[in-house]
Amino acid sequence: MEFLELREAARRLYDAHGDKSEYEAAQKARICQENGETDEAADWQRIRELIAEMRGPHVS
Repeated sequence: MEFLELREAARRLYDAHGDKSEYEAAQKARICQENGETDEAADWQRIRELIAEMRGPHVS
């Protein structure tokens, strides 16, 4: 997937699931990896990373 597509997917997932979106993307990456879909798993991992960037640093 192209970067712009990944970024748009991350934005849509974040808009739909909010703080749970990072978890959702990680789950999808894990499932794809378990099924041997390494390219798709890598895309979902990148989407997870983009969501983390959107959210910014955690403040305690």
